[in-house]
Amino acid sequence: MQMKRSNPWAWWAFWIGLLGLVLMPIPLFVGLILGGGLAAVAAILAVIALFKSRHAGGRGIAPAVLAGVFVLLTYGGISIGGGVIW
Repeated sequence: MQMKRSNPWAWWAFWIGLLGLVLMPIPLFVGLILGGGLAAVAAILAVIALFKSRHAGGRGIAPAVLAGVFVLLTYGGISIGGGVIW
């Protein structure tokens, strides 16, 4: 009997959100563009993953929620100057 795999949308959102959070502190607007752009993609993927987790028996909720937290942390860091100033 095969076990159904977890939600791949959630894991993509998780890793892209984490990458956006890591790249956000790069100064001179590089982090703003890279981190902010990746965070936007991760937010979209996290929403898709949350909708798909309803049909997958709840699989993938945790990485999707963590991706949302990474997105909030990234935009919170950008709002206080991360990726913009040195």
